[in-house]
Amino acid sequence: MSQKRNSKTAEDAGIPNESTEYMKSLQNPEVIERVRCVIRDAHVFKLPPRPTSGGWRGADWRDEVWQGTVKVVERGETTLVLLVDRTSGDIFAVCPIKDGAVDRCVDSSRYFVLRIENAKGRHMFIGMAFNERNDAFDFNTSLEDSRREREAAKEPQIKLPGLPTKDYSIKEGEKIRVNIKNMGSKFVSLSYSYIPSLYW
Repeated sequence: MSQKRNSKTAEDAGIPNESTEYMKSLQNPEVIERVRCVIRDAHVFKLPPRPTSGGWRGADWRDEVWQGTVKVVERGETTLVLLVDRTSGDIFAVCPIKDGAVDRCVDSSRYFVLRIENAKGRHMFIGMAFNERNDAFDFNTSLEDSRREREAAKEPQIKLPGLPTKDYSIKEGEKIRVNIKNMGSKFVSLSYSYIPSLYW
């Protein structure tokens, strides 16, 4: 990784930030937040112009602007990637997950491109890289699991046709006869009659 040039805020680095809207949502106690994964070491880069063909290449990234923790969380109906300062816990930037929000680089499984957006709709693409392939795998898997679960929740529930029910209870006056083989190879016959209890 290149030498880190950590900026205090996303705005300092020229990166649009949606963290204000995210922080406002935290004030709503009815919205449940689910943390899907936490990865402590991630690097954020300003991207050079996108290649005209072949997709993004992490090997071209040189301008590192931030280093910290990545969280994938769900708040209500929204999945978000949060870039969080490891020491203060401050939100550096937020990436709401929707079509085109996350792209993978063509030259490494550890490099991703995020579409960062602010409340006014301004957006830009930033590069994000992990030190370990396992971290990249966990990140990608958490996004994929979230997508699959949301799609499954939208599927209509299949209702089985109602099956006729059969009453197997013992009616008043009915008897059950059970033959039990004893040690002497003889059968002992027991009989049980159902009598309703007055104390039930």
